[in-house]
Amino acid sequence: MTHERNDCNLSPAEFARLRKMRVQAQGRGHTERSSARRAKTVVVNGQGGLLTLKHEVNNGEMLVITNPETQEEQECRIVYLGDPGDNGQRVGIEFLTPAPRFWGVEFSDTSPTEDSSAVH
Repeated sequence: MTHERNDCNLSPAEFARLRKMRVQAQGRGHTERSSARRAKTVVVNGQGGLLTLKHEVNNGEMLVITNPETQEEQECRIVYLGDPGDNGQRVGIEFLTPAPRFWGVEFSDTSPTEDSSAVH
């Protein structure tokens, strides 16, 4: 298994990985869900990710993302809207609860540990 190097001293949940996969995205209203739409991931982490969506969404909107490999669902909030393009719009999502295993990848923290013998 290959691990990326984390030079930014980020926690495992914050360390993002490039991960291309198709997922299902459903809008979540107060009483019901909209129809499922296809989306593609661009970058993922344990707290959410960056997706490309072809349908229109609003910042702050709630979505339910389904991982087709595991059928696991995760509720999330849209926190970023990129400019629309030919392949859709880039949308940043944040899980309502951290889910580091949702994407099927391992987020490892390879940042150096503090040496307990160091003089402060």
